[in-house]
Amino acid sequence: MHTQPNPISSSARGGSIVIRKAGSGVTRLLLTIYALLTLYPLFWLFVSAFKDNQEFFSRPFGLPSTWHFDNFSRAWKVAGMDIALMNSVIVTFISLILTVLIGSLAAFILSRFQFRLKGAIMGIFLIGMLIPVHSTLVPLFIMMKEMALLDTYPALILPYIAFELPIAIFIISAYMSTFPKELEEAATVDGSGYWSIFFRIMLPLSLPAISTVAVLGFLRFWNDFAFPLVLINKPSLKTLPLSLSIFADGYGTDYSLTLAALAISVIPTIIIYLIFQEQIMKGMLAGSVKG
Repeated sequence: MHTQPNPISSSARGGSIVIRKAGSGVTRLLLTIYALLTLYPLFWLFVSAFKDNQEFFSRPFGLPSTWHFDNFSRAWKVAGMDIALMNSVIVTFISLILTVLIGSLAAFILSRFQFRLKGAIMGIFLIGMLIPVHSTLVPLFIMMKEMALLDTYPALILPYIAFELPIAIFIISAYMSTFPKELEEAATVDGSGYWSIFFRIMLPLSLPAISTVAVLGFLRFWNDFAFPLVLINKPSLKTLPLSLSIFADGYGTDYSLTLAALAISVIPTIIIYLIFQEQIMKGMLAGSVKG
């Protein structure tokens, strides 16, 4: 016995498919517009870096009539960006390594063990995320002066680690808490100790969360201006953001060199993000799905 297809249900299914396709198309259009709006400032920065000061003001949104490639070499030389770049690399990567290592160890303890003050300790780290970083500049300056750490790398590295640890512990511990207990039990049966479990199992499995922490920390350390401005006075120790201030004085700003220097300084952040973008997305979802 053959049943006739219901024309009403068929049309309803067809209508729902059309609605889904229309909704998907609108979503893609909105995401495309958002992506263009987000990328345009970066495009404008790189285009404007090839202009001279006169053309920057006369045609701020147009392409350069003459491409001044020498802006980059002049900016590099005037700002002493070779020394500043090396200082930024040293401070950023030492801070990142110590932040990831200490944060991962703390997250391992807080996510995999039960003890009396666990909630209080986690609460203290979460409160640390709420403290405005720049409100501590004056106390930090006094502290560093008393410790004779002004105009040294530790004057930047220590505060960077302290202020980045709360978010690092929060992200990594949320990710580690999704791992089944059987992993540790099997490793313990095989004779592994806590250090072996951490370095051989937990750390490799937590790579997405660690990558997220590393990229967020890199962006904060690499682009920070306030801490070097207050804690560093020696020209030989100035970081990249601080070196860019040389193009501005009380009388004006050389925008052509400033934008060229900014374009140079932003390239490492773009490269780092492109390399770790997949890991970042996984890490940002850490703890959202259990299992």
